[in-house]
Amino acid sequence: MRDYYEILGVEKNVSEGDLKKAYRRLAMKYHPDRNPDDAEAEANFKEAKEAYEVLSDAQKRAAYDQFGHAGVNQGAAAGAGAGFGDIFEDIFGDIFGGARGGAGGGQRAYRGADLQYNLQLSLEEAVNGTEVEIRVPTMVICEACDGSGAEGDSEPETCPTCHGAGQVRMQQGFFSVQQTCPHCHGNGKIITNPCKSCHGEGRVEKHKTLSVKVPAGVDSGDRIRLSGEGEAGVNHGPPGDLYVQVVVKPHEIFTRDGSNLLCEVPVSFSTAALGGELEVPTLGGKVVLKVPAETQTGKMFRMKGKGVTPVRGGGQGDLLCRVVVETPVNLTKRQKELLEEFESTMKEGGNRHNPREHGWMDGVKSFFENLKF
Repeated sequence: MRDYYEILGVEKNVSEGDLKKAYRRLAMKYHPDRNPDDAEAEANFKEAKEAYEVLSDAQKRAAYDQFGHAGVNQGAAAGAGAGFGDIFEDIFGDIFGGARGGAGGGQRAYRGADLQYNLQLSLEEAVNGTEVEIRVPTMVICEACDGSGAEGDSEPETCPTCHGAGQVRMQQGFFSVQQTCPHCHGNGKIITNPCKSCHGEGRVEKHKTLSVKVPAGVDSGDRIRLSGEGEAGVNHGPPGDLYVQVVVKPHEIFTRDGSNLLCEVPVSFSTAALGGELEVPTLGGKVVLKVPAETQTGKMFRMKGKGVTPVRGGGQGDLLCRVVVETPVNLTKRQKELLEEFESTMKEGGNRHNPREHGWMDGVKSFFENLKF
């Protein structure tokens, strides 16, 4: 017989999780439902199942490691005769949210549902990281009945319809169809005396408070997974997970673009023309922005290292400041007179002072001259 580790393609020190992954991969590849009328695939499937049944059991694995096949032949032979339906459900039940019940058709256990919580953060919290408490509505195991769904000392009884199997066979002509038992809904058990707290569900709705550590650099759309903090499983099945979805609220000054921050800086007419210095805010404090003379609207200034360090790594981004020259408003009579005097001096210089304006006007003039009516 082939070595079990060789069959599954794993080393002898393989972990339980990697062992299951290796088996799942082979089971999906060789399962008879995927390979109808393929005797070789069926043989490979049985071989992989036998290997996994031994190596996934701590006692059998220890015996196999010490004595080889001789130490587990009896157990392996017993497991090799299991039906393909049982095999498929054992391995892939967790993928579809369910798992088989115990031997003899006990109540089936199902994994709890995953939950999502939308967490709104300020830009400062998202960039610097924070720790917040959230209150989440969820389903938890009923303490009164310890999840059994039965009142007091009573216990669930075997379903008389499916006799604990959770499924029934329906004969339709020449075909036999297996369906979920309509009486126990696949549980294999029925509750004749339901718990007064959970009404036989085994779970109750409850709000729980959780502490969430938000790493620095997260952005809208990022998710933080809290393992096992979702809904409790049915019939003591494993709990689901809680996914905290990050939503960064709009900021009154900054807009984020990946690792960079963008902001608009209003500049007075005189500062744009003559040049000067402005105080510009960053998430780490104020910095001085030097505005050169004759700066135009739309000019972009880059301030290195004043952006965001992404949560997935990489260098810190920059702060991009876009200048917007502000036209004066609410002018006094004297200010208007001064501007008119200033405008008259501008005209004396021809198109030296407003090259873009004159260039644009020349283009408009040329356009109309070439236009044919």
